Amino acid sequence: MANKYILAINPGSTSTKIAIFLGEEKILGQNISHTAEELAPFPKIIDQHHFRQKVILGFLKEHAFDVNLLAAVVGRGGLLGPMASGTYLVSDEMTEYLKRTRTEHASNLGALLASDIARPVGVDAFIVDPVTVDEMIDLARITGVPEIPRISIFHALNQKAAAREAAKKLGKPYDASRLIVAHLGGGISVGAHIDGKVVDVNNALNGDGPFAPERAGSLPAWSLIELATSGRYDLATLKKMITGKGGIVAHLKVNDMRKVEERVKAGDRDATLVFEAMAYNVAKEIGSLAAVLEGRIDAIVLTGGIAFDPFFIELIRRRVEFLAQLIILPGEDEMTALALGALRVLLGEETPKHWINSGGNA
Repeated sequence: MANKYILAINPGSTSTKIAIFLGEEKILGQNISHTAEELAPFPKIIDQHHFRQKVILGFLKEHAFDVNLLAAVVGRGGLLGPMASGTYLVSDEMTEYLKRTRTEHASNLGALLASDIARPVGVDAFIVDPVTVDEMIDLARITGVPEIPRISIFHALNQKAAAREAAKKLGKPYDASRLIVAHLGGGISVGAHIDGKVVDVNNALNGDGPFAPERAGSLPAWSLIELATSGRYDLATLKKMITGKGGIVAHLKVNDMRKVEERVKAGDRDATLVFEAMAYNVAKEIGSLAAVLEGRIDAIVLTGGIAFDPFFIELIRRRVEFLAQLIILPGEDEMTALALGALRVLLGEETPKHWINSGGNA
């Protein structure tokens, strides 16, 4: 089975990543960008379903790939409610839920697209470590307002993959490691991994933790309430200020961190201050999770696209390296993580989970 082909699909907000694996080896891949004009006809992300399906089928046809060779298809998991980590079979119940959910996220398309390709050729479709993986301890959920508990929405797929890779470098099993993992991308999530579970993590989607290129992060509650009730903004605009148009975008009007660094190198004081503040906030979040791990930390792992930036990494390093060694794993190797999740099931190393729509628990 390790010699069979796996198709991995990772839908992003403005792109669709596609890769074909033969066992653990990626033999073909492409990140297909979608212009604003192409996406404009679709009021909601879920409306892009068939457009993206045609893109994937076009990619396979262009490369003369016979879909009948596939052993499985795997997609990035969506907002399915709190669920355990692992590889899940895509079911009719799951796809119908994702079609109906009011929560917008590009990852909601992953299971639908995987099922589109898998069903006609009679193989299973999977999702792996979706963004709603929830392993938080009860202590981490409680806030000072009972009606507003903290919830787990984070870059579970890349965090788990990076944590497993870091544990391997340490010569330890992941389920016997104590790690702090920071995913640094368009959103930023920082998680405390203890013995294979993410026991505490900020909600990287809608307002918690460090601010990021496109997200506002935690905000002073009183000021936020006053802004929300000022009458200046409607609800949709306020939500965009938190997710999509917050963070670096709000301050500097760009979301490309490479352009921000260019401005920093050119001596732009505003860009420098905001750039350093984002690194400061990441370091502070890491420091807070050091208390969760009671100071017993095997390593601090920095991953995601921004981890390619040595200047940003250095700003974090100097504030946190006294806590533990740093392991830098730049990039988001989510395609490999998806394929390996499916492969573990195909090889019988992992039993696939079945999603049940009862609050999203599996």
